[in-house]
Amino acid sequence: MLVLTRKLNEAIQIGDDIEVKIIAVDGDQVKIGIEAPKHIDIHRKEIYLSIQEENNRAASISSELLAKLSSQKK
Repeated sequence: MLVLTRKLNEAIQIGDDIEVKIIAVDGDQVKIGIEAPKHIDIHRKEIYLSIQEENNRAASISSELLAKLSSQKK
């Protein structure tokens, strides 16, 4: 993990397309702004993990359903 120190209104550039800027600092909260191309999804980590879990659950249900349907045809 790369750890960088930034002050208010300073930014980090990721590649050519992504900029992360420190917008505000209030106590233990930091507000950041992210500029990135529209095709790049940006989520809070807990939301991203929830999406991944739901996708895995949906994929699992689909394969179970497919197996049931296949066994009913025989």
